[in-house]
Amino acid sequence: MFRPNIPAMPQPTGLVTPPAVVEPTTISAAAPTPPAAVTPVSTRPAVQLTPGTMLVLVGGGTAVVLVVGAVLVSMLLAVAITAASVAVCALVTRSLLTRR
Repeated sequence: MFRPNIPAMPQPTGLVTPPAVVEPTTISAAAPTPPAAVTPVSTRPAVQLTPGTMLVLVGGGTAVVLVVGAVLVSMLLAVAITAASVAVCALVTRSLLTRR
């Protein structure tokens, strides 16, 4: 029951097709394509930052930092409260066991 049985590889049955013969094909050179039209390079920056846009970016970044900080602080507080309650439970259990 606990000995593994290795299955035997069955031999193919029925008609077996021989491997297909692949014949090489000839490669012909493509016709040359005309050069692409040159577009002028713009000296303007792709993104223009106006004072309103800067205020939105700074306000959004500040909001993200505050939210992430609040979440992390609350998680740290939850861990601290849990650790304190486990420590109190350990002290109570130890005092109950030593009185016997």
